[in-house]
Amino acid sequence: MDLKSKVILVTGANRGIGAELVRSFLKHDVEKVYATARNISSLPNFNDSRVVPLKLDITSKEDVAAAVNLVVQLDILVNNAGVMTYSNVITSSIEQLTEDMDVNYYGTLRVSQAFTPLIEKRGGGAIVNLNSIVSYAPPLAITGYSASKAALFSATQAQRAILKTKNIEVIGVYPGPIDTDLAKDLPLDKASVIDTAENIVNGIIEGKEDIYPDPTSSQLAQLWGSNPKALENFFANM
Repeated sequence: MDLKSKVILVTGANRGIGAELVRSFLKHDVEKVYATARNISSLPNFNDSRVVPLKLDITSKEDVAAAVNLVVQLDILVNNAGVMTYSNVITSSIEQLTEDMDVNYYGTLRVSQAFTPLIEKRGGGAIVNLNSIVSYAPPLAITGYSASKAALFSATQAQRAILKTKNIEVIGVYPGPIDTDLAKDLPLDKASVIDTAENIVNGIIEGKEDIYPDPTSSQLAQLWGSNPKALENFFANM
């Protein structure tokens, strides 16, 4: 996909991969990037007039509706906003598990449903879902998070099938551990967030449906593709 003159919206752009994705998109000849966050004051200064700060809590119907009214035109939606609780599907409360699902799954679907008509009006474009390599199997420390990302993985496949006749690409991104605030407590080697964002944008340009933007995710995706049980056992024994 050629990014020239494209209008892009990135959710959760106040830090981590979201902020770096905005910076990466700006290196291309894009028309505009909507950088969203629950609190606009938390957004960094991107020092570029093409960036439009936008308040957006993806769990809020009112915020999503207001954002759609302000955006009007859109080519690429990047569903990056997410949370990660260190929850256990056996011992954690349903309330704690619901937090992961409300943001990572239902919040992402809420945004996708609201903005898809804008992409259709432009004659097509792309929806990019930031999933995770743990969409495929759960590490024991984050089983609630993994379950929410597994649901999003399934939704990504469904969106792709539904929207393929509307010239809307649906791209799944499956990072491994990245050096961000979200993953700071995970005892794993982490990839550079700058390199990860660059690889995601390059994958979008190259038209990849599934993007593994770091060495760990590439290796684990190969393991999952050859032997799904092996990946399950790998995470279970971490």
